[in-house]
Amino acid sequence: TPAEAKEIRERLRRLGPNRFVEQTLTLGAVGVRKLVTAFGVRPDLPYSTTWYYQVLGLSIQRELRKRQKLTEYNTIDDAVSLLQKSKNIMVITGAGISTSLGIPDFRSKNTGFYSQLTARGFESPEDVFDIYNFDSDPTHFYQLAKEILPVTDRCSPTHAFIRLLQDKQKLLTNYTQNIDNIEAYAGIDPERLIQCHGSWATASCRKCNTEVQGDAIFEDVRQQRVSFCQTCLDIIEKQPRKRKRTSNGKSKSRSNHSDSEDDGRYDVPQPGVMKPNITFFGEKLPGRFFDRLTEHDAAIVDLIIVIGTSMKVAPVSEIPNYVDEKVPQIYISREPADHINFDITLLGYCDDVVAELAKRAGWTIDHAKVTTSSLTATPGVKTGQWNIEPPTEVD
Repeated sequence: TPAEAKEIRERLRRLGPNRFVEQTLTLGAVGVRKLVTAFGVRPDLPYSTTWYYQVLGLSIQRELRKRQKLTEYNTIDDAVSLLQKSKNIMVITGAGISTSLGIPDFRSKNTGFYSQLTARGFESPEDVFDIYNFDSDPTHFYQLAKEILPVTDRCSPTHAFIRLLQDKQKLLTNYTQNIDNIEAYAGIDPERLIQCHGSWATASCRKCNTEVQGDAIFEDVRQQRVSFCQTCLDIIEKQPRKRKRTSNGKSKSRSNHSDSEDDGRYDVPQPGVMKPNITFFGEKLPGRFFDRLTEHDAAIVDLIIVIGTSMKVAPVSEIPNYVDEKVPQIYISREPADHINFDITLLGYCDDVVAELAKRAGWTIDHAKVTTSSLTATPGVKTGQWNIEPPTEVD
């Protein structure tokens, strides 16, 4: 049961790995297949007992590396106090901060972009963003990409909240998993912005690497047609066409052939396909992500705020466990992320939650759509968890 699994994990931390293994496995109190279930592993997989022992070892290591909740931070007032006193705030953001602009997130059930792709018959929606598939046939991406084409003329109240942290000289770095580049419109300093998965800000040719502004391909995306590199097209236009070779390496004669017949006898170079500089599956994350985190931010961050992301995609999902465990962490989203032990979890619409925090801190978010309604905060199922909602209307 969940209660038994929690007790097993707590016993591991209390006893340490050696005594834990001795009291469970060595003495035969608990079998290995049952023990691994406490760490989220199914006991009925078709693998050997040796495999289960290996997985248990890895699970124990991972559990011991996992950050534990700081017991002194539990309330919304605690969150406000942390905001006010912190000077180097790391903000980690996901698609939830842009959904109020009409941009779908990727993973929400029924409404996320991947759910839409599944409804259209894609067995594995991630394949649309696989770099090998893109290079093989970019038409799939271009047929669907208009659904996630970003807005370029507005930002959400949550973006404005992050800008407010910057204006108050509190923003250390905004690590965004979003590809919409709305942070740029909000005025986030590029030096304080890490676009972990790239963005639509620029696009590059897969053949000659020419880079252009992202909006140069927007019309092609809207029209669902593959965008080709203009640099390649210009070069091809200036080059004489080469006649195709026969099997013996000699050029074919033009005699006794009409122009229409002859047209197919030339090798016509193909231009490169333009790809938005989004990090596809199969591509490396920008090196700046790791450099900024390990060589700068981890040493000085004094508060982490995670907003609008399920924190299920590595390596961003590992940031909370990478920094010093004594750094307070606040989580803001519609659904909890129970696989990470945040200190304070504020459940609700991102725009509403940050508005409430700013109001309690005595700050003003510069955005026309910041809610001015009074919000209610009710305790959640765990210590430190709160539901932030508009007051219930009474008929």
